[in-house]
Amino acid sequence: MNERNKVTTEQHAREQALVDKVVASFETAEDPRLKQLTQALTRHLHAFLREVRLTEAEWDEAIRFLTAAGHITDGKRQEFILLSDVLGASMQTIAINNEAYANATEATVLGPFFVEGSPEIPLGGDMSFGAAGQPCWVEGTVTGTDGKPVPGARMEVWEADEDGFYDAQYDDDRTAARGHLFSDQDGTYRFWAITPTPYPIPHDGPVGALLAAVGRSPMRASHLHFDVRAEGKRTLITHIFVRGDELLDRDAVFGVKDSLIHDFVEHPAGTPAPDGRDLGDRSWSSVRFDIVLAPANTTGAGE
Repeated sequence: MNERNKVTTEQHAREQALVDKVVASFETAEDPRLKQLTQALTRHLHAFLREVRLTEAEWDEAIRFLTAAGHITDGKRQEFILLSDVLGASMQTIAINNEAYANATEATVLGPFFVEGSPEIPLGGDMSFGAAGQPCWVEGTVTGTDGKPVPGARMEVWEADEDGFYDAQYDDDRTAARGHLFSDQDGTYRFWAITPTPYPIPHDGPVGALLAAVGRSPMRASHLHFDVRAEGKRTLITHIFVRGDELLDRDAVFGVKDSLIHDFVEHPAGTPAPDGRDLGDRSWSSVRFDIVLAPANTTGAGE
């Protein structure tokens, strides 16, 4: 312990008295969950302040950081989600709320670029809507943990283009590389996307400055987002990642899980597409992702 961290008995008592007073101030909360959250937050926040012996200058800098995060946040960019992601808080919350259940597909982060109101595409349709990138055929099944097909599952899919940008990051109000579709009566699904490529999270704001200050990369491993919902099933928010991507072990938001790494098979130009689509002189890739949904309101290991 350095000199700064040495605390006298009297100083310790004064600090603890303040913690106790603030915690007690939330005793009047009528909502028991709100009471639990505010009191626990108070205890842990004060424990952090006391452990590191935070200086007033450092606290002022933290306030400026959060203020800057608020200023840069708008309808298309959510800096606080980025902050949550790079601190691992998003993945920890997901782990807590999506306990392993039987063979259900694992969940991962939503990310800051989900947008409501995506266009519907038919089975076998193209969600790229002109986004730059190599065509990619995605197919699979949606089943429950009992192996039974899940027809009519709503599947929201979105991704960055080959330049590493989501449509929401452009200034022209385009809608591209996102859409939604529904699984068929036998639980199967299929659509055209673009082959995922690595890209940096937005790092021109306070979160990017934080990563630079600690020597961390803003790069995310290549991935395709899925949000899958069906009646009686637990909502699944996940990605699939490209096997062989060199960033798999250092994804900026800690989103990679081994079970979500898949083979994206390369097909040279001239190879017939699964649905007969004419791709001209373009190469393409394909991936199979079989999705298994846990029952609604389930926790624990399951069957």
